[in-house]
Amino acid sequence: MLLLRRIIVVSRPSSVFVHGFSESPLKSLRYSSTSSEIASPPKSASPDSDSVKPENDEKPVIVFFENHGFSKTQISDLVKKFPQVLSANPEKTLLPKLLFFQSKGLSSPEIAKLVCSFPSILARSLDRKIIPAFDYIQELLQTEEKTVASIKRFLGILTCDLQIHARPNVETLIQIGVPDSNIATILHYQPRVFLINTVRFKEIVEEVKEMGFNPLRLKFVLAVFAMRAMSKSTWRKKVEVYKKWGWPEEEILSAFRRHPWCMMASEDKINGVMDFFVNKIGCEPSYIAKRPALISLSLKKRIVPRGSVYQALLSKGLIKKDVNLPLLFDSTESRFLAKFIDPHKELIPELLKLYKEKLEDAKR
Repeated sequence: MLLLRRIIVVSRPSSVFVHGFSESPLKSLRYSSTSSEIASPPKSASPDSDSVKPENDEKPVIVFFENHGFSKTQISDLVKKFPQVLSANPEKTLLPKLLFFQSKGLSSPEIAKLVCSFPSILARSLDRKIIPAFDYIQELLQTEEKTVASIKRFLGILTCDLQIHARPNVETLIQIGVPDSNIATILHYQPRVFLINTVRFKEIVEEVKEMGFNPLRLKFVLAVFAMRAMSKSTWRKKVEVYKKWGWPEEEILSAFRRHPWCMMASEDKINGVMDFFVNKIGCEPSYIAKRPALISLSLKKRIVPRGSVYQALLSKGLIKKDVNLPLLFDSTESRFLAKFIDPHKELIPELLKLYKEKLEDAKR
């Protein structure tokens, strides 16, 4: 029986969510934190106030974070983002949450980084929000390791009631035949995907179906995520950008079907990549439309450095203009060096230096 379908059909009692923690040091803490435990911030703790600085070692919360691996910079940033934390009870409110993450295999530096990325997690109930959300994700992904990887990408998912906000959207995909493995994959790498109004999610799913995507393929859920990540007006603006580069609407749709991520690039990124390939490399716009994965590559870190190598080789007649550009730009670093740098070291001794200089420029 498929796991996801079981999750949709079977309603679990709330007590199941804490199953498995009986032998954990968390037990003695009784997961007593609630969303109301962190009171309103004192007037002196306004987020706009320069007086909110964790310089006073007498403050219990500051001392608590220092003792649990948070750097002074992290504590300062955390307090500025979420000054309410200064009124929290360290032992009753904060410690159970840190211990929960520790019980999932996260190190102190990882916990500090996560909490600082989404500090309001400290104001959420461990019993009613964090643990149920974690358990639901783990049931979908089937392993604790993947669940931890997912929350690292977006800790905010643990602040939501996923039975209300995610489950109906998961069910929508299941009903049209999307494989469990594909649902798990998109949740693993893009945990925000299901956190959207259910009506809007169904609209997006229908639009993706109408575009010709096959629900059985992974590209279907990738397309859903791409469309979910932007407003309709943003989508239209990106379509107009591609049109300005000579792509008719059917070609844009075809490119999206080949590589949904081509619509995730910003307007500036699209223009930059198209300008490089069309005006500097000499490609026809339609050539890129048929190879839309090139749009997703980093302009500074990948396209410009390797494009410089391409131009140098072309000028010396060592490669033809119709060389396989996806191979040149999309191959691994070792394969690129072996294919396009190493064979030409004697004829162009400065080729590797040129490439490395462009890579260094990207870091500046």
